[in-house]
Amino acid sequence: MKDEKRAMSQPMRLIMYIFLGVGALVTLYPFYWTLTAATLTESEIFKSPPRLFPGGNFADNLEALSRSVPFMRALLNSIFVSTVTTVTTVLLSALAGYAFAKFAFRGRKVLFAVVLGTLMLPTEIMIVPLFIIMLQLGWVDSYAALIVPYLVTGFGVFLMRQQMMGFPNDLIDAARIDGNGELGVFFRVVLPNMKAACAALGIVTFMSQWGNFLWPLVVISTPEKFTYPLMLSSLVRQGGAVEYGPIMVAAVIGLVPLVLLFFFFQKYIVSGVFGGSLKE
Repeated sequence: MKDEKRAMSQPMRLIMYIFLGVGALVTLYPFYWTLTAATLTESEIFKSPPRLFPGGNFADNLEALSRSVPFMRALLNSIFVSTVTTVTTVLLSALAGYAFAKFAFRGRKVLFAVVLGTLMLPTEIMIVPLFIIMLQLGWVDSYAALIVPYLVTGFGVFLMRQQMMGFPNDLIDAARIDGNGELGVFFRVVLPNMKAACAALGIVTFMSQWGNFLWPLVVISTPEKFTYPLMLSSLVRQGGAVEYGPIMVAAVIGLVPLVLLFFFFQKYIVSGVFGGSLKE
């Protein structure tokens, strides 16, 4: 009977591997084609059938990119904005999630319902009110306009609250008995044990900010303050003539921080979102 089940499972396993293989190829091919196109000349990029192996034009495409736009400045701008918003989002979301999970105060349910309500609002709806606020504060075309609206997110508060619901109250009480204040309990006991959740939220936040295009397009007009997606769009619009080789090089360079982030912290993505916290 066991042999029959095992014999029946083999075809299903083969079909599953075929589907997984096809899915992996479909997912990875655009990335591979981008890497290959960054090394080709303009005519080779649009050759039919498409060329599958790298060429030798990467240095020329990189030189053309550096002549066209200050891509390193845009890269540093994106790193600065994404890093600051990631750190503040993780810290403030963890503090808010800890308060919602472990403290009973008046209006807690209402405030948490408001936080959940912000998750239902599309970003496009908030663009005009946010722009008016930035205009009144005099922050248009500044780094503050890029950073302040994303200092903390409803998703971050919700995620950290759910993770901290399972944190043992006994550990918190023991830390209080040892003489720690509430901030001491949070920074010395709670936060060090929530590394997986913090890392997962940090990865999601960094990726979201790295690819954010609409909001920087609305509030930033000075080329020296462009983020990387804005720099890419300005490269496309130059003079009506598009050079796809430099664009592909810029796309490859823009992928590097995300690929490094994924390889170093990939284990936290699943464990941080679907598990991670200590259980009583």
